Amino acid sequence: MAALRERIGRLMIVGCRGESLSLDERLLFEEYGFGGFILFQRNCVAPRQLLALCRSLWDGAASAPPFIAIDQEGGSVHRLPEPFTHFPAAANIGARNDPSLAYRLGRAVAIEMALVGINLNFAPVLDVNSNPQNPISGARAFSTDPGRVIEISSAWARGLRDGGVIPCGKHFPGHGGTEQDSHFTLPVVAKSLAELKAVELAPFIDACRNRIEALMTAHVKFTALDGNFPATLSEPIATGLLRHQLGYDGVLFSDDMAMAAISDHFAAGPAAALALHAGVDMLLFCHDSAQAAEAVEFLSSEVERAPELRARIENSARRIDALKGRWLKDFRGATDDELEVCLRELEHRKMVEEFYGSL
Repeated sequence: MAALRERIGRLMIVGCRGESLSLDERLLFEEYGFGGFILFQRNCVAPRQLLALCRSLWDGAASAPPFIAIDQEGGSVHRLPEPFTHFPAAANIGARNDPSLAYRLGRAVAIEMALVGINLNFAPVLDVNSNPQNPISGARAFSTDPGRVIEISSAWARGLRDGGVIPCGKHFPGHGGTEQDSHFTLPVVAKSLAELKAVELAPFIDACRNRIEALMTAHVKFTALDGNFPATLSEPIATGLLRHQLGYDGVLFSDDMAMAAISDHFAAGPAAALALHAGVDMLLFCHDSAQAAEAVEFLSSEVERAPELRARIENSARRIDALKGRWLKDFRGATDDELEVCLRELEHRKMVEEFYGSL
């Protein structure tokens, strides 16, 4: 049972409270062996501080190396402080309609992330900005046209990959058609299946065809796909559509399980069980790691009476171990002495200045 509990802990991605780990965080992370960590602006103050934090997360991992993740999309979703480069928003990149430029920008993002040991980017956004009233996508989406989203996002993701960072496309099966923000409520999309396939799903279908390493779910209910649950908790969407119809076998992350679209309706443990039953592999608890611990305890009890959940956990562990085995062979951050020199010598800021100067 202890081995299974440890395996369940490795299905969790958690946030850290500050610039370094507190003693209680170290003890909690050691006890539960979480599979990864997500960083926010509260964790990112200066290059050397960030490198030290990432190294401590890596060195403190009990077994398998951890994912060290961030949302570094560019534009308004930008976590890294000066002197890291502030890259353009996806919409600005998409407007240029230049895949080679998108590739160079994605690679530059990855190079800077890798310098401090971050190995997973929850980007690119694959949502099509199909609804002008959408409060989520907007400039975070590469285009209103699914064809352009496919071309530019795939080039940007290829650059990210070649720069040494795992790309994770989001938010499956598409957040661009909503009129509400899943941070605060549960959005509902009532489009037909044909409409979804033509617009929202198209970039994800292409990403699955090209075997993107990871995807993230949307906390959105799609009535044509599942009238009962949002995508994160939906077996018809996460398993029926993604795994069976699209043949995807990469790692599927949830969006933050504490967002109101989920947490207003379910406690942490039952929500985690529903998501794993649905086919999600890794669950994000971005702001309260105690909720992840609560979910681990609930799931450890739940598997005793739900053998199908145990099978889901084993499948998820297989996918996660395969991705980590390919990518996380060692800590790739620079040394303290190299870090700031490397950041100064990079010409990414000049690249961005030229990008805006040529508009």
